[in-house]
Amino acid sequence: MAWTGRCPGCGEWNTLVESVVPKAPDSASGGGRRTGGAAAPGRPVALGEVVATGTARHRTRIAEFDRVLGGGLVPGSMVLLGGSPGIGKSTLTGMALANLGAGGAGTLYVSGEESPSQVRLRAERLGPEALEVRVLAESSLETILATIESERPAACVIDSIQTVHRSDLSGAPGSVGQVREAANALAETAKRLDVAVILVGHVTKEGSLAGPRVLEHLVDCVLQFEGERERTYRTLRAVKNRFGATSEVGVFEMRSGGLTEVSDPSARFVEEANGALGSVILASMEGTRPVLVEVQALVSPSELDIPRRVVNGIDRNRLSMILAVLARHAGVGLGTTDVFVNAVGGVRIDEPGADLAIALAVASAGRGQPLSGRDGRPLACFGELGLTGDLRYVAHADRRVREAVKFGLEPVIGPRAGGAIAGLSGSGTVREALRAAFSDSSTTAVTEAA
Repeated sequence: MAWTGRCPGCGEWNTLVESVVPKAPDSASGGGRRTGGAAAPGRPVALGEVVATGTARHRTRIAEFDRVLGGGLVPGSMVLLGGSPGIGKSTLTGMALANLGAGGAGTLYVSGEESPSQVRLRAERLGPEALEVRVLAESSLETILATIESERPAACVIDSIQTVHRSDLSGAPGSVGQVREAANALAETAKRLDVAVILVGHVTKEGSLAGPRVLEHLVDCVLQFEGERERTYRTLRAVKNRFGATSEVGVFEMRSGGLTEVSDPSARFVEEANGALGSVILASMEGTRPVLVEVQALVSPSELDIPRRVVNGIDRNRLSMILAVLARHAGVGLGTTDVFVNAVGGVRIDEPGADLAIALAVASAGRGQPLSGRDGRPLACFGELGLTGDLRYVAHADRRVREAVKFGLEPVIGPRAGGAIAGLSGSGTVREALRAAFSDSSTTAVTEAA
C-alpha cells in the first residue's frame, strides 16, 4: 500500500479516504468464487407481527437535558453532542453521568483528551457524585470496546470521538476514515449491549460538526450546545432525534459549580429589558415552550458606499428581506444607514415569527422613537412578514400571548388570529403593525408626561 495524495479519477487532492477492505469469502467447491446469490435470503415480516418492547429511558435528572432528549437516554442509542471549545460539553456530560451513577446505573467516562487527574479537577466542582464516575483515559478503539464489553455500563461518554483511533488504519485520529470506523464500531457495540453512548464532537470554525456527514446519519440524536463563552447562558438544541422532537431547546446558565438549569428563561431575559430605543420583546416558541427574547437594533449613518448589515443570533438574509419589506411597504427606508440587530443573551432565533420583532426594533431605531406598552413596559410582538407586506399567522399565537401577558407585556402586537385572543392587538399588514406600535408608545409617552 502506497500513499497517494491525488485521486487518479477526478484529479482532486486530499479526497482519498482510507477504508478497511474485508477479506474475500472462501471459494466454493470446484475453485470458482461465489457471486450473487451466495447468501441465504432473509425473511421479511409485517410490521404488525413485530412485538414492540417498551424500554425504560435513563433519566439524567437534568430536566432541560432530558426534555431535549425526549425523556432521557434510550438504552442502546447513540447521541452526538457538539459545541465550540469551552462551552461546557464535558461539564454537561459529567453532570449527567454523576446523576445516573447516583441513581444506581453503571457509568463510564472515556477521555481521549485529558488524563484522569485532569478529569477529576473538573469533576470536583460538580459534587461528590461526580467523583464516583469511573473514568478511562484511552484513545484506542479496541481498548475502549473491550472495556465496554467488560464493564457493561448503562451510559458511556466518549470525549471526544475525534480522538479515537483504530490500530489497523494508518490515518490520523480525527480523519474521515478513523471517525467513521470508530463510530460504526461503537454503534454496533451500543445496540448489542444496550449501552447509551454519548459522543462528544468537535465543531469547525463555521460552527458545524466536524468529521464526515455520515457521523450525523449514523447516530440517533444530534445535539448542539450553543452560546458565547463571555456570557453565562447556554442553549441545548436538538438537530436530529429519532426518539423525540427536534424543536425542543434547553437553557442553562454556567456558574462556578457547573451548569444550572434555567426553568423559566423568559423571566431572565425580560428582567433586563427596559424598553429603550430600538428594543422590543419577541414572543417566540422554542419547541413546546414559549420564550420571551429581547431583540435590539441600532441604526446609524453609514460612511461606506455599501452600508453594513451586522446581525447576531438571527439570519442575515432574513434581515435583508425585512429591510426590503419595510422600505417598500412601510416607508421606512434605510438604504444609506448601517443596521445592527442583536438577539440579547446569546440566543439564536430561527423561526419566522421573529420577523415583526426585527422590523419594529429596526423601525424604532431608525425613527429615533422608543417602543413601549402599558405602564412603560417593553413592547412584545410576534409575526411573520410576507413579501407583499402582509402580516401572517404563526403557530401557537395564544401561548405566545399568554406568556407575554404573564409578565405584564400587553397589548401584544401580532397578526390577526382566527379567534379572539385576550391581550392581542391584531394587524393585517406591517404598516398597520407599525402604526399600532408607535401609537401605543405615543399614548404611553403622553400619559407619563402628564
